[in-house]
Formats: sequence, structure tokens, C-alpha cells
Amino acid sequence: MSHRVGALGRHPAARRVGEAVLTLIGVSLFTFVLLRVVPGDQITAAYGTAAGDLSPEQLEVLESYYGLDEPLVSQYFGWLGGVLTGNLGISATSHLSVLSMTAQALPITVELAVLAIGIGLLLGVPGGMLAASRPGRARDQISQLTSLVALSVPSFLLAAAVSSWLVDTVGWYPNGEGFRTLAEDPALNLQQMLLPSLVLGISIAPPILQTTRAAILSVRSEDYIRTARAKGVPDRRLQVRHILRNALIPVVTMSGLQFGFLLGGALVAEQIFAIPGIGRQVLLGLEQKEYAVVQSTVLVIAAMFVLVNLVTDLLYRLVDPRIRAS
Repeated sequence: MSHRVGALGRHPAARRVGEAVLTLIGVSLFTFVLLRVVPGDQITAAYGTAAGDLSPEQLEVLESYYGLDEPLVSQYFGWLGGVLTGNLGISATSHLSVLSMTAQALPITVELAVLAIGIGLLLGVPGGMLAASRPGRARDQISQLTSLVALSVPSFLLAAAVSSWLVDTVGWYPNGEGFRTLAEDPALNLQQMLLPSLVLGISIAPPILQTTRAAILSVRSEDYIRTARAKGVPDRRLQVRHILRNALIPVVTMSGLQFGFLLGGALVAEQIFAIPGIGRQVLLGLEQKEYAVVQSTVLVIAAMFVLVNLVTDLLYRLVDPRIRAS
């Protein structure tokens, strides 16, 4: 029996699943405790200063309505049990199920993250290749200085500046209209997604650029690259099939991390550009002390982040035959 358990623990897939489950449990506990440490609750969020005028009987009824009269352990396991059965809770403000709210908001954030990653790769990978082509020279220094400036500018400042400039000079701001999903109006949706995805893409391009540059310089110093060059392999083929392909693994790692970050970190862009994504849902839940909304949405974001990491591992095996063979 112990041999079976040991073998299971050594299996990479089983170990990753176990780590994912422990991560999600940790996130659920941390979010649950943090919400209750912060002053205030759903009653004060709903009634404001008028909550102080409520009678003890009224407070007792409201606490029972919101489930605040139960012990914290019962509240936690009651919520977690509902999540495991597909019941993420009900929003006390909108009276909608958190599951239906998340089903509407999550695809919007995923679309935004995909577009932002695409822009980040379009800017970062060629920039890294350009910087690595002449290390220490002018193009390398300019590329790194540009990435440093892009990394230093806060995303909220860049978003506000871009939106204000477009409104004042061009008079074009599609995000001022009611949001449309890709299924409802593809043309307007892509226009509304352009600015936030561009802002996020610029913010994640610098780490992709630096990762690409470092990976290419590392691969270029390998013995098999010098051997291929000595055998007369054409430079373009050498750059694409040998150097860039083998340098893709750290780039895939960085892109996966950035994509996972965007699922929960696109809040600023979603708020400024009025994108009803998952990050904005968390923000509204925090403002209204919606325990079920915040807890369940954060857990969904964490689950998506874990899923992205698992997909990234699969991409490793496609990019690097050595990992696939092992």
C-alpha cells in the first residue's frame, strides 16, 4: 500500500493535481479570512451610516438573512460545499447567482487577456530578438531602455492618458458606448477591446522582451549552435529553427505567467475602459461587501491561473522534445 502511495506521489501529473488542490484550498481560506478581517460587513455596506440606527432585533434578522449569525467555520464549509456542488452563491445586491455573473464576465476577461498577450508577444519577441542580435550595441540599449520606460509607466496612467488623448484630439472613444460582447457586435467589441488590450499588452511586453533576449543569448552560446554555424547552416534557418525554437521555453513560461496575471490583474483597465470583466466584478463585490461574490470569483480566478500553468506545461512538451521524451 505504501509503495502505491509513494509511486503516486512521484507521478508528475498526480503531484501537479495535488498541488493545484492545495493551492485552491489556500486561496479560499485566505480570501475568506481576509474579507472578515476588513472592517464592515454586508449590513454596513447595504445601509451605510443608517446601520447604526438599526435595532437589535433588526440586526438579528439581517444577520440571519446574510448568514452572519453562524460560526465562521460553518460559514466557510457551507460556502465551500456549495462551490463543490456548483453553487457559488447569490449576490445580495443584484439577486443574481454568482455562477451566472461569472459566466458572463469571465469570457470577457479571457478575450481581453488573449488580445493583450498577443500584443505583448508581437512587441516583446521581435524586440528581444532585435536586442539580442547586437548585444551591448545601440539597438540593444535602445530596446532595453524602451522596455524599462514601458515597464515604469503605471497601467492606470497610460490608460487614462491614451483615452483622454483620443477623446480630445480624435474624438473617438468606443468605450463610451454600452459594452457589446463579441457575439453581439464583433466590430464594436473589437474597437472597445483595442485600447485596454493595447495598454495591457504594452505593460507585459517588457518582461517578454527581456526573457526573449536572455534566452536567445543563452542558446546562441551553446556548442550545437557553433557546430551548426561551422557546418554552413544558413543564418536565417539557424536563427529560426535552432536558436529561436530552443529559446521559446522561457518565453512560454513568461507568457503563461503573464496570462494568469491578466485574468485577475486586468482590473485597472477594465475599470477605466468600462469593461465588465471578472476583475471589475471582484471590485464591485468588495465595495458592496458581497462575500459570496468576492470569495467565489477569486476562487475561479485562482482555478483559471492553475489551469493556465497546466496548459503551459503541456506547451513545454510541444516546444521541447527533450521534455516530451522524459
